[in-house]
Amino acid sequence: MPDAPPTPDGILLVDKPGGITSHTAVSRARRALGTRKVGHAGTLDPMATGLLILGIGPSTRLLTHMVGLDKTYTATIALGAATTTDDAEGEVTTTADASHVSRADLAGPMAALTGDIEQVPSAVSAIKVDGQRAYDRVRAGEEVELRARPVTVARFDVLAFRPGARAEVDVVVDCSSGTYIRALARDLGEALGVGGHLTALRRTRIGPFAVAGAPLADALPEPAAALLLPPAAAASRILPVARLDDERAANLAHGRRTPALAGEHGVVAAVHGDRLVGIARVSGNRLLPVTNFPT
Repeated sequence: MPDAPPTPDGILLVDKPGGITSHTAVSRARRALGTRKVGHAGTLDPMATGLLILGIGPSTRLLTHMVGLDKTYTATIALGAATTTDDAEGEVTTTADASHVSRADLAGPMAALTGDIEQVPSAVSAIKVDGQRAYDRVRAGEEVELRARPVTVARFDVLAFRPGARAEVDVVVDCSSGTYIRALARDLGEALGVGGHLTALRRTRIGPFAVAGAPLADALPEPAAALLLPPAAAASRILPVARLDDERAANLAHGRRTPALAGEHGVVAAVHGDRLVGIARVSGNRLLPVTNFPT
């Protein structure tokens, strides 16, 4: 009997088009790679486009170290109307004439929404309230009020401004994980006194990973294994690297602590040659295994 093909293993960067869910993108990656073991490091709404990070095979173990990475988005905010979902898919709740708003008027409110801020997430977020997703409660007709949460918006800049009764603002946002761009659109509109909501959203970066060059999620070649970023290369982009000799690699591979070398600190990608042995943590003068990877 011929040997079974090796299980695909690595990180796949894909560009999600609008109109499909992140779950659909994962399903298409499963088909293109011939494996069920595909996970993600954070979803996008169906309306949104841009970068999804998918973990394939054993590399799904890396995703927990990627979900908290900071992100970059480009977006379009419509001023002059607020919606139930803070984006174009919701019902309009209030309208106002935004024709008096100028580009200069944006500077103060956008500065106030930059830095370390307390942000109230959109009511249709995936945050759980008493064990149920907030968006499920909203769809059931409940009024949901979520608590403000600390987030960091490192950049909230105007790319273009189109004045009018329904003014539009193209923006770029650098932010911490957990920041809701819909909420920034809502809060900007409220600060300007005209209401606002999101009409377009694209994620262009997650940590060190960019959408540029990523294949479309609905056009993956089959097989798609050649598109995978090897585990060691992916881990080395998000964590400091501990280079292991044979002895230290064997220890960590078998779940044993092993001596740490000078200059190794914190959580590290433990690499032997071009292979990721695992994720390890330095404690005192020892490397302790956190997540092991198969040989």
